[in-house]
Parts: sequence; structure tokens; C-alpha cells
Amino acid sequence: MGALDYLSYFCTVTSSRSKRKPMQTVEIKVKMDCDGCKRRVKNAVKSMKGVKTVEVIPKESRVTVSGYVDPNKVLKRVKSTGKRAEFWPYIPHNLVYYPYVSQAYDKRAPSGYVRNVVQAVPAPNGTEEKITYLFSDDNPNACSIM
Repeated sequence: MGALDYLSYFCTVTSSRSKRKPMQTVEIKVKMDCDGCKRRVKNAVKSMKGVKTVEVIPKESRVTVSGYVDPNKVLKRVKSTGKRAEFWPYIPHNLVYYPYVSQAYDKRAPSGYVRNVVQAVPAPNGTEEKITYLFSDDNPNACSIM
């Protein structure tokens, strides 16, 4: 904390001396049927304090909010529009080792996405990756029998 920050702490006029929330991106799954639903959700979230950008993708039923906001407050605001909402439960299928494990594959997921479940990611001490790395062209110490 520099000298200017220290002095500005005492010179501020605001009543609360809390730190600003960190910049973050919140992704929410919201079922939107029409342009009216899209507009209602976008305007509700856009009016929140600290919101910088709001991106609504109705084809994926997805709302992406960036800014200095609390994720739970954003979810609560979206739910206040009367829509069923939850945090975005999907991740791209190319980031998952086992995309077709039970509970990871979801028919309702947008194309290219699977559910984010623990079973889809291998254990950190798994030997499968280590063994394949032994014969990889990227490994300079790889076995060169071939």
C-alpha cells in the first residue's frame, strides 16, 4: 500500500470503506424462448451496479456477465425476471478426458459442451498420461526403439 493509497483512504467521502469486488465473468444458463425474454434478462442484469458487459446467447440459453459483481447477486437478479436460471454447468468437450462418462454427457447441452463432473477429469496421479508421454515425439528423452 503506497503513500497515496494510504492518504486517499482518509480523504474519501464515501461512508463504507470496503474494497472493490474483483473483476469476474459470470456465466448463467437461462431458458429464453423469444426476443422479449432475451431483452428482459439483459435489461435486468445491465441495470446492476458494477456490470460492464452483458452478452446474451439465446441459442445456447446462456448469459455472460462481466464486471465487478457478485455471482450470487447476478443469479438472483436473473431469477427475479421469472426465468429458471442456474450457473453455467457445461465445459467444452475438448477440455475433458472422458466426455462420455456417466452424468457428463447431457442431451440438453449445447453442441460441443458436456457437464462439468468430477468423473470426467482423470485423477492427478493417474499413470495413463505419463505412459503415453514416454513414447511421445514431444518428449526429447522418449524411447526411440522405432
